[in-house]
Amino acid sequence: MLLLAGLAGAAPRPSRVSSDVRNRLTNAEDVFHQIMATPDKAIPQNLLDDASCIVIIPGMKKGAFIFGGQYGKGFISCRGTNGVGWTAPGAVTIEGGSFGLQLGGSETDAVLLLMNRGAENKLLSDQFTLGASASVAAGPVGRTASAQTDAMLTAEILSYSRSRGVFAGVSLKGSTLRQDTDVDTELYGSGANNKQIVAGDASTPPVVQPFVQELDKYSPRKSS
Repeated sequence: MLLLAGLAGAAPRPSRVSSDVRNRLTNAEDVFHQIMATPDKAIPQNLLDDASCIVIIPGMKKGAFIFGGQYGKGFISCRGTNGVGWTAPGAVTIEGGSFGLQLGGSETDAVLLLMNRGAENKLLSDQFTLGASASVAAGPVGRTASAQTDAMLTAEILSYSRSRGVFAGVSLKGSTLRQDTDVDTELYGSGANNKQIVAGDASTPPVVQPFVQELDKYSPRKSS
């Protein structure tokens, strides 16, 4: 009986993820699907295929406590080993900037494409400010990125915003991103950080798999 009790005590506890985090994952998945489902008004496929990481922040809201700014929570996922597939998502928060109402809505979805490993490393290091920690430009929309400006060609990050169904490139300069430690702990356990998560060093809980599968559906491999 003592042996059985000891084994029972050593058994792993089932993962408990709050409905708020589950809903946020579902919303991020839905945002990406809705954007990519209409190729003529989506992120250009060649840019998505070139991206090292993607950040999706669903339902950002104007924060009264941040003058002229916004606040939201979402997820970052990066390319898997050898550029195949996408990693489990790490949790992030974004705040500051004055981009929330530029498309005429009080609630905004934001999408960021990190175009190289340098931008990825900077974002995962700690707190990260768009335009200061790395160059950022409003991304083009449509089937191809043929209308790229010089800023787009050299930017480490391309940024987009969607409000009231309108999806467009928009500058998010001045916005700050950081890890959402509480959500990462809830999903992956104590001590988990985004650098470990996107490196594949954390076990992938079932709740995040639909999000990863949606990314894989539209861009399974990174362009070489």
